[in-house]
Amino acid sequence: MRLVISAVCVIVLFSYYAAAYDPLDPNGNITIKWDVVSWTADGYVAVVTMSNFQMFRHIMNPGWTLAWTWAKKEVIWSMVGAQTTEQGDCSKFKGNVPHCCKKTPTVVDLLPGVPYNQQFTNCCKGGVVAAWGQDPSAAISSFQVSVGLAGTSNKTVKLPKNFTLLAPGPGYTCGPAKVVPSTTFFTPDKRRKTQALMTWNVTCTYSQFLARKNPSCCVSLSSFYNETITPCPSCACGCQNKKNCVKSDSKHLSMVGIHTPKKDNEPLLQCTHHMCPIRVHWHVKLNYKDYWRVKIAVTNFNYRMNYSLWTLAVQHPNLNNVTQVFSFDYKPLLPYESINDTGMFYGMKFFNDLLMEAGPTGNVQSEVLLQKDTDTFTLKQGWAFPRKVYFNGEECMLPPPDTYPFLPNTAPVNLLSFPAIIFSVLLMLAFW
Repeated sequence: MRLVISAVCVIVLFSYYAAAYDPLDPNGNITIKWDVVSWTADGYVAVVTMSNFQMFRHIMNPGWTLAWTWAKKEVIWSMVGAQTTEQGDCSKFKGNVPHCCKKTPTVVDLLPGVPYNQQFTNCCKGGVVAAWGQDPSAAISSFQVSVGLAGTSNKTVKLPKNFTLLAPGPGYTCGPAKVVPSTTFFTPDKRRKTQALMTWNVTCTYSQFLARKNPSCCVSLSSFYNETITPCPSCACGCQNKKNCVKSDSKHLSMVGIHTPKKDNEPLLQCTHHMCPIRVHWHVKLNYKDYWRVKIAVTNFNYRMNYSLWTLAVQHPNLNNVTQVFSFDYKPLLPYESINDTGMFYGMKFFNDLLMEAGPTGNVQSEVLLQKDTDTFTLKQGWAFPRKVYFNGEECMLPPPDTYPFLPNTAPVNLLSFPAIIFSVLLMLAFW
């Protein structure tokens, strides 16, 4: 019996960690670092820095929400660059009242445009944090917190526990706080180095399985050599929103406030057979002698969501030889240094980095020119289509392989080489 219980525990643990592991971003995580920068009469002042080390998964609007449980009876005297959502019961304090007295405080980022004296370095972006692979300088969010009724030395401080992170929804699991070597800082003139009095880290990893039951995007396929378009699978993202969807020509879309996002981010989807907020279309457009060309289109079917700082990660063996990307920015991702088959597409700043809500402007598209590897390139058996597709860090559902556009048994004229056509014409003239 003990053996059976042990085996079940191992399977559960393995399943949990497997769910939180992303093969295209094996080292991706969000690290929350607490640096104690000074001691106070009854506690300490700490700088809390949230770094998004995920290559293609960012924190989108309405931003992150961070919570934890105090180990003792700590209170938050003040905060700069963030705020708690509730103050709690501070009735026992007279005169100077704390910012928050809750045992489990919940913290959110401040909005852009707050007064200067409330701002802190890398704060006040409404909780929106870019992916590390897209923009490392914008992949950081931080705030300062003054903690009271706490320890006043490295030996008496008790680390907070039970950290939770919503970014903006569920899916992240945070480990326990661990003391690490103190962070070092340079003065503005770079001539003096200081260090934190104490530092601890919390690491949070993402699992799509924990975030939602169904995918949030799907992929459709087409090619120049086959008139068949392979659509997204039916109910690819679940059909639970089928009753509340609207048709593209519905009069309801002209109602005031219908496009306003809900607090729970409930989508208002266009009625489709796949019922996905996002569809990625991959079209094999042209086949040259030494190159081939693909068109990628991303369409938004959610009338209540604009996707800022969107990312599209694709796995395909020929991404090791990308010649040109025409209207997206592109960066190769190398999760395993010896294999270069994964890349990230994202919008050009101030041009198409914002994917608008469903409608005439709710799409972005680009074309990619790839150089052929004569040893591997083929149009047979669906080789030209992607192996994995992620939108904003969420894996999209691909159609079944047996439904991919297939190569006809007899190649059409546009698949024949130009020299071969010329040779055939000259041969016919010679005999004629």
